Amino acid sequence: MVPGLVAVALFAVMAWVFLGASFGEAAGFPGGASVIDTIGYALMDANQTDIPTEGFMAALIIIALVLDAALDGAIHLARRDDEGDTVTALGGDDE
Repeated sequence: MVPGLVAVALFAVMAWVFLGASFGEAAGFPGGASVIDTIGYALMDANQTDIPTEGFMAALIIIALVLDAALDGAIHLARRDDEGDTVTALGGDDE
């Protein structure tokens, strides 16, 4: 019963904060600017950017590192021992 009341109270507080917040005017990118083109130019160091790309580049690199780590983990879990047995995630033998 208590966890349910805590959840409802937390929802009420979050709703009050969200509904009471004032958001500024929406800001977008210039009319003809393309985010994808700008990221491509930044990757090639072409200096033809209409949009600041530092945040986009940081997110792109972080996503690339996480996907690389996931691929490395999948390869590690899928590899086999010298005898041909499957290696389990906990390092024991697959029986």
